[in-house]
Formats: sequence, structure tokens, C-alpha cells
Amino acid sequence: MKLLIVEDEPKVVELVKKGLEESGYIVDFAYDGQTGELMALKNQYDLIILDVIIPVINGYELCRRIRLKDPNTPIIMLTALGSTDDKVSGFESGADDYLVKPFEFRELIARINSLTKRASGISQFKNTLQIAGLTLDLDKKMAIRDGNTIDLTAKEFALLEYLMRNAGRVLSRPEIAEKIWDITFDTGTNVVDVYINILRKKIDKDYDEKLIHTKIGIGYMLEKK
Repeated sequence: MKLLIVEDEPKVVELVKKGLEESGYIVDFAYDGQTGELMALKNQYDLIILDVIIPVINGYELCRRIRLKDPNTPIIMLTALGSTDDKVSGFESGADDYLVKPFEFRELIARINSLTKRASGISQFKNTLQIAGLTLDLDKKMAIRDGNTIDLTAKEFALLEYLMRNAGRVLSRPEIAEKIWDITFDTGTNVVDVYINILRKKIDKDYDEKLIHTKIGIGYMLEKK
């Protein structure tokens, strides 16, 4: 996983960069907001860490600029500014999390893991969702498994996206019906089951590893076993 740190204190950069690299991450860094903006928009990162008080462009403004062009890459504010107003400003600028200095390094790692969804086996970066060999391109509305393109209708794509965004969690039929079809679930309606079966034929049929699973009496889940 590749991360970007935008921080103007060399000692902090050295400390965080060293710790992250020891944890298996690839780390780029910038000492000012302008350079950070260029790097964030030019390269693909799995997560960005921003200080607030940095030269040229402050962290709040930098976060807003990144969010205008990249709404999905997780951003953590890592700063000494710890008041409630500071935190609110960070979240309003588009940050996903806010960690105040000084901090415990293991807490930073935990927050990175949470935001990048490593625990569920799903990674999300730019406009792509991925689990096992299945990739969903949200811009091109395309599904690919192990290099093979899978043709999906708009509803099939929406259903697969919802399953992938909730990977590892059992979704009930009423929940799926409401989110995908905007309908109140009627026990006499089997639309959810029909579409799940269609997805199974397209996503799982030709592969030994099945990703869509039934929880009898409860619903469905997408999970790498």
C-alpha cells in the first residue's frame, strides 16, 4: 500500500515514514501544501496523511482541493491542533479522520487499517473497489475478475457495488431491496434472490473461489473465504 505524508517538520516525517515503512507501507512525503497537492493529484495513493499548519497551502485548504478532484482516497489529519473547532474544520474540509499530536503510533496504524478496509479484505482507492480477484471500476461501470470483463446491467452493477462496499457483513433481503430498488420488502417478492442468482452466475460460476454466500434465514454477504 502506498501512502503520502504532507508535513513540514522533518523529525515528524522521519519518525512516521520510518514506522510506516517498517509496517510494510510504501511512503512518499512533501514538506509543503503545494508540493503535496501536485503529488496527491498526479499519483495514486491508498491513503493521505496531512498536517494542518504547513507552508504555502494549509492542510484544510489542501484537503478541500484534493476532495474536489478525488472524493474517495482516505485522508487523515495529523496535527497538534486539537480543539473541537479544529476537528470540525478538518472534517468539513473533507478529512475522514483526525488524529492529534502527540499520538501513539499503533493508533495511527489502526486508523489507517480501518480506513483502507484491510480488516475485511477489501481495498478501495480512487474509484475502484477490489476483493480477491474481483475489481469494480466505478467510473467505467465495469466489473473484472481475474482479468476477465463481466457484463452487468445497471441494477446488477448497483447490487454488486453494495455487496462489495459491505464485504464481510450479512445483508438482509429487506435492506438490499430498500437500498437497490427503493422498495419496502414484500415477502412475496423474490427480486433480490433472482438478482443474487444472476450475479452468482456471472461472478462465481466459473471460479473455484466463491465470493457471494447465503446465510440461511438471514440474507447474503460477499466475502473471501
